[in-house]
Amino acid sequence: MSALHSAAFLQAMAEAGLAMHKPALLGDGALHRYRVVTDKAGSTNGWYVLHLDEKPFGAFGSWKTGQSENWTATDYQAMSEAERKALAVRMAAAKLARDAEQASVHAAAAVRALGLWNRAKPATNDHPYLIRKQVHAFGIRELRGQLLIPVRNAAGELNSLQFIGADGKKTFLTGGRKIASYHAIGKPKNALCIAEGYATGATIYQATQHAVAVAFDAGNLEHVARVMRGKFPRLPMVIVADNDTETPGNPGLTAATKAAQAVGAALAVPHFGGAAHV
Repeated sequence: MSALHSAAFLQAMAEAGLAMHKPALLGDGALHRYRVVTDKAGSTNGWYVLHLDEKPFGAFGSWKTGQSENWTATDYQAMSEAERKALAVRMAAAKLARDAEQASVHAAAAVRALGLWNRAKPATNDHPYLIRKQVHAFGIRELRGQLLIPVRNAAGELNSLQFIGADGKKTFLTGGRKIASYHAIGKPKNALCIAEGYATGATIYQATQHAVAVAFDAGNLEHVARVMRGKFPRLPMVIVADNDTETPGNPGLTAATKAAQAVGAALAVPHFGGAAHV
């Protein structure tokens, strides 16, 4: 039955968008890292714990996205109360192992980020990406032709780095913590804006002189908004949406709306071919 359970576990990973590159499972109950098929070669952002015993159970997720999923071979509703309690204990143990490994991964990435940051030089406005986007370099550096955007936590500590190439390709340092981390442009005075990408944030700052927190992606908008609200409880805030009109569900606008509602901020939505609507 273990082969069937392993196949079911792999199927659950695939359905969650975290399929394993070159599947090879170990059902020993220990935490293992793996490469998610959509991640770059050499990365091990995925993790899993799998027990292949009398009550097969597993958990898996991604340190890159923060996603976490549980799996059981037995339908939860069909379990007895004793089985559910036993499962809860195993789930808690798996979470402890995952959290400990995640902390180790984040700490190692922070050390690597600081080393790269210290080797880099302040970016200049003539970098091809900045020229194309018509924005300036604000608190960022350059190393081997790539822009380095610092990813910092609320205390200002460097957690990770975003790399932007001359062609606009964006990647993040493997294992770095991004959730609730951001890049700050300017100092908050009359208002604070929160946007997804560096170019958008720099454009807002140049046009308005309002400080900007760059959240890096839609999924991080609310996390950063909550951090900013904690730091500046009375400061007016504006969440600037990426209006993904050509993407089903418009994730940029959906996430920005949710973030604005969560912290009582205004919402700015760009309308292509015209001014932004607030």
